Amino acid sequence: MYIRQSKLPNLRKYQYSAVDRSLVSRYILKPFYTKCFIRLFPLSMACITLSGFAFVVVNLLTLLWYNPTLDRDCPGWVYASWAAGLFLYQTFDACDGTQARRTRQSGPLGELFDHGVDAMNTTLEVVIFAGAMNLGYSWVTILTLFASLCAFYLTTWEEYHTGTLYLGLVSGPVEGVLTLCAVYAITAFKGASFWQRPMLEMLGLPYLDFLPPVLRNLSFAKWYLVYGGIILAFNVVQSSRNVIRARRSKNLPITPALLGLAPYFTTWLAIPLWLYLRPEILREHILPFIFFVGASFAYQVGLIITAHLTRSPFPYFNVLFLPILVGTLDALGPFLQVGLGLGWPSVLGGGPYTIAYVLACLGLSIGVYGSFVVDVITNICDYLDIWCLSIKHPYDPSAPEQKKVE
Repeated sequence: MYIRQSKLPNLRKYQYSAVDRSLVSRYILKPFYTKCFIRLFPLSMACITLSGFAFVVVNLLTLLWYNPTLDRDCPGWVYASWAAGLFLYQTFDACDGTQARRTRQSGPLGELFDHGVDAMNTTLEVVIFAGAMNLGYSWVTILTLFASLCAFYLTTWEEYHTGTLYLGLVSGPVEGVLTLCAVYAITAFKGASFWQRPMLEMLGLPYLDFLPPVLRNLSFAKWYLVYGGIILAFNVVQSSRNVIRARRSKNLPITPALLGLAPYFTTWLAIPLWLYLRPEILREHILPFIFFVGASFAYQVGLIITAHLTRSPFPYFNVLFLPILVGTLDALGPFLQVGLGLGWPSVLGGGPYTIAYVLACLGLSIGVYGSFVVDVITNICDYLDIWCLSIKHPYDPSAPEQKKVE
């Protein structure tokens, strides 16, 4: 079981806390959500975020149909549908909290669903974004995956230690999603190949002599990654500062909290090494590899959120890191034999066996994450006497006040 029986009473102590400093959210999106869009959902409806995720799944299916190699131009309507689908997902996700407050169903299960679905969406959007910018099966796609998952992991790690979800003036769930919607909308008119052209030249800007040639000829897609890297660095610093401040206010040691970043960054020391040593994964089978990494990441995030909800110790270990470590060590042995004369023979030997191993890892990650989801949801629903996908105890404003249903 993923939740100890002794920790279940902490579910009733859970209180959602969030700080959203986004001006776009405050003055544009929230009024639209709370005054207009939320009225489309009946009070009997639950799990709006999960419903909105269906739009992203449809987007992924159209990508796999028209552009499975992530380097072709699709019909314009495909990109337009991606923009609409992602915006609808963002809207459904934002309305989910408002719906929970309307129906008096706010609780830890909603928090778990929200973060779990967002984690899966993050991986799928990386693939869709790579297809929209014709990144192909490349290191740039892997770098995009690293940055996107890192930003999400930082937010989850920060929320565990501070007890509050912080969204700054510029954040991924708000401005980041809207930026992606804009990218998809522009691609609908310009085509995906547009993003591979030199940005300064296409915008008619003068060449700046102090910039090296590699920067002057940088494409739109590469400049977007530079922008994302700057935002990610800012998020790392800001999240770390918030966690350090929270730990100091409680007179708790800082080092154990900072070690919570180790599971993510340790994993991402092994991933690029594995891909470098086994380039056939990168060149030919990057999609199942990305889905495997994404499921492993969603599992790690789920463990952190569950620990946050139940006030349990931080989960430093992720069992799904072991297949990544095994694959990396298997590929590293022959490399060391050639370079240093010290190493070990590869069991997989590269080629089809390596690809079969990646597919097996994908299946394993889906099984582990699926069992985690079922077990945690079942335990929460049984303890709090609620249903997962529907409302078991509807709120009746005329009824006398009873004990709160989480």
